[in-house]
Amino acid sequence: AQLVESGGGLVQAGGSLRLSCVYSERTFSRLTMAWFRQPPGKEREFVAAISWGIIRMYYGDSVEGRFFISRENALNTMNLQMTSLKPDDTAVYYCAADASRPPGNFANFAAAYEYWGQGTQVTVFS
Repeated sequence: AQLVESGGGLVQAGGSLRLSCVYSERTFSRLTMAWFRQPPGKEREFVAAISWGIIRMYYGDSVEGRFFISRENALNTMNLQMTSLKPDDTAVYYCAADASRPPGNFANFAAAYEYWGQGTQVTVFS
């Protein structure tokens, strides 16, 4: 299985970006999906997750109210709409998939996710 992110780039503080992640297999609708990010010189951190079946969204404290996660099962795609971007949001953003979690559930730690994309760079300048 493969995950491919797109949509990263350079944006001014206060602006918006939309990241997308496409999964290569037809089982996407039964995956718990998540976004993580790794700022320069720091550890990977949880950004947001979206469950399957019973759809729930979860956010890290630093992005709550500014980032919005969604999924389009018919397109095998997960999105992350990022608004009111700050320089502290600068990081490599990774999408991740977990095939073993029950519906409506999520995890906010990286070890829970079996599949990872290659990452996409987001740079926010002031």
